[in-house]
Amino acid sequence: MTDQTEPGPHGIAATRTLAMPADTNPNGDIFGGWLMAQMDVAGSLIARERAGGRVATVAVDAMAFHLPVRVGDVVSCHGLVQREGTTSLSVHVEAWVQRHLSGHEQMVTEGTFVYVAIDGNGAKRKLPPVSGMGPL
Repeated sequence: MTDQTEPGPHGIAATRTLAMPADTNPNGDIFGGWLMAQMDVAGSLIARERAGGRVATVAVDAMAFHLPVRVGDVVSCHGLVQREGTTSLSVHVEAWVQRHLSGHEQMVTEGTFVYVAIDGNGAKRKLPPVSGMGPL
């Protein structure tokens, strides 16, 4: 059941998890750092697929926390590659919740994560050509 005022998630559904009591701040809301970590995992999965291998997070360009996440909410992260360079790419990630009691879906947070493709030694490497790649 998606909020009628919001168009719904953009991009690939990358992760889904449950917000638990251990992840709360003193006010009972989920820590922003926990949510940011979930979003980074989702973004890195999308970046890894595009890069055809290992990636490392090098920056978070923007982050906006719109609404709190509550214990019992199901958190889904969706992402879309926004920009590509020679060795790096930016992934815009949206975090959506399905509210525990109502089932109502809302976007709660969004951010842009920057990843660099790396080789087995941790050195930067070029992104592979797009041709021949499956859908992201």
